Amino acid sequence: MPHPIAKLALEDGSVYTGTGFGAVGETAGEVVFNTSLSGYQEVLTDPSYRGQIVTMTYPHIGNTGINLEDRESPRPQVQGFIVREADSQPSNYRSEASLQQYLADNNVLGIEGIDTRSLVRRLRVRGAMNGILSTTCLDDAELVKRAKATPGMLGRDLVKEVVPTQSFVWDRGGLDHMLTNEIISAGTSRHKVVAMDFGMKWNILRCLTHVGCDVTVVPGTASAEEVLKHKPEGIFLSNGPGDPAALGPIIENINKLCNSGTPIFGICLGHQLLGHALGGKTFKLKFGHRGSNQPVINKITNKVEITTQNHGFAVDLASLPSDVEATHINLNDQTLEGLKHKTKPIFCVQYHPEAAAGPHDSMYLFHEFTKLMR
Repeated sequence: MPHPIAKLALEDGSVYTGTGFGAVGETAGEVVFNTSLSGYQEVLTDPSYRGQIVTMTYPHIGNTGINLEDRESPRPQVQGFIVREADSQPSNYRSEASLQQYLADNNVLGIEGIDTRSLVRRLRVRGAMNGILSTTCLDDAELVKRAKATPGMLGRDLVKEVVPTQSFVWDRGGLDHMLTNEIISAGTSRHKVVAMDFGMKWNILRCLTHVGCDVTVVPGTASAEEVLKHKPEGIFLSNGPGDPAALGPIIENINKLCNSGTPIFGICLGHQLLGHALGGKTFKLKFGHRGSNQPVINKITNKVEITTQNHGFAVDLASLPSDVEATHINLNDQTLEGLKHKTKPIFCVQYHPEAAAGPHDSMYLFHEFTKLMR
């Protein structure tokens, strides 16, 4: 069956024509780009991408197909997918389906054959923009009109679309082989952790298990009282989509948890929410940080870490009170990448230490969390 013509229209009036793959129809979202050379399956299934149409800068996507083991959530979370060339014949012994089939099965639209370099340069210069991806409407003027009418990210609560409906215990089944030899040989007791899920990547749970945690996952909308009812030794705040400033009730709950004395560790949206709960503010970045090669300096050790990131908002360093300390800074644009409270057992980072397929420079942060609990 021949692939249909597809068009991508941006709110600034630009239109790109290519070939559709995956599902057919129309979708709208914020158009962003990711500079990772690998890990497209993790990108597709990361709930932090809810509401966004993702452009991959690496030209060939789909070479290794899709396998269920490497997913970060049950299904693709992106609103749409943009690539230079989608490989229709994957070659990998772990592959269970092609990229095209996976997107079609999950009703996600893709477009290939457009000049992704031109698109990314436009997004870098003008910033992330709302867009429409369609295989059904091919009228340029109408598509631009629809793109302009698409709601933006500012003030948007997308967490409610990705939180689990109920609490559950993360099943370590099949993951015990990942435990470090030190944990096994030392017979270290495991730590009871409650993870607040705002759209959490599964590899975070794998990494918490790896360092000796038994994790109960609760919806990110759970009250502070519900979280503390589990009597956790530590509380984890996950990544997730949307504007953190729009999550007032969640910020209030986190503020209560900060006063509970329980160690807290946050990643990505969890970092932004902690920034708000501790008295700071967030702002929207021009085009965000999305990729696996972001340099971050650890101000405590003075070492540079290469990190994977996926965020469009950042905590305003100047807005933080005096009892909060900046621990990590992005070397590209000097934005805040990590903080800790000076007197309370609370710390967080904006980037992803659990990144798969890597880099793994920041895995030590999970061990820092267990040290706080000990």
